[in-house]
This record gives sequence, C-alpha cells and structure tokens, in this order.
Amino acid sequence: MSSSLGPEELARWEAWKRSSDAVIERVRREVRTATGLSNADFGVLKIVAAAGGTVRQQALCDGLEWTQSRTSNHLSRMERRGLVVRETLEGGGVEITATARGAELIGRAVPVHAAAVREHLLERLDDTAHGAIAELAADLTTSPG
Repeated sequence: MSSSLGPEELARWEAWKRSSDAVIERVRREVRTATGLSNADFGVLKIVAAAGGTVRQQALCDGLEWTQSRTSNHLSRMERRGLVVRETLEGGGVEITATARGAELIGRAVPVHAAAVREHLLERLDDTAHGAIAELAADLTTSPG
C-alpha cells in the first residue's frame, strides 16, 4: 500500500471532511448566534443539564472525551462568564453546577441546535441515507482490530 492517498481515496476523504465540517459549522454558528455559546460550552452545559443541573467533573471529562486539563481550563472560562460554578467536594472530586444563566442559555440552545441539525443534515437525507449514516458511524466509532 502506498504511503500517500491515491486520487479516489483522497477524493473520498475530502468529500467526507468537507461535508461533515460544513454541517457541523452551520450548526455551531446557529447556536452561537442565538445564544453566544461556543460548541464546547454547549457540550458542557448539555451534559450538566442532562444530569439534573449538577455533575461530577470526572463524569464531564468522560462524557466529552476530554482530558482533565482541557476540562478544567474550559470550566475556568465558563465560570468567569457566569455559566457554571465548581465546588470541591470533601471526599475528593469536583462538582459542576450550571448557574441560572447557564441553565437559561442551554434551555434556549437545545431547540436551536435541534432545528439546525434537522435543517442541515436530517431533512436533507432520505431513510436509506439515515440508515447508512448510522451504520457508518457505528463502524467508525468502534476501535479497529
């Protein structure tokens, strides 16, 4: 096998990258325009909201697939902007709680996100394509070998 991609391989890769980047960027832009939340903010607040408003930092790291350092740095920025508060627990660990502002913004962002995903991806595809995407996603998120 060649050390570089052949013309067909390169075309497939570029088509995949261009299309996924375009959809993701459109969704991000709509959420940011409507709420001011970055994609990272949205991810954090969505997990916190799904946990009832408070979550352990380690669970957040696991859910986002981020390192402790990345999570901590991002939470510091969110805390300065009044979106979350952190509390060090007596037995160890840190608990993250959405502030009223954070809860309000994620409440506004979720329907914007849903509408954007529908508009820029789901409604543009038929049932056959939806099935193919689900199968492809399952294949690509499973570790090779």
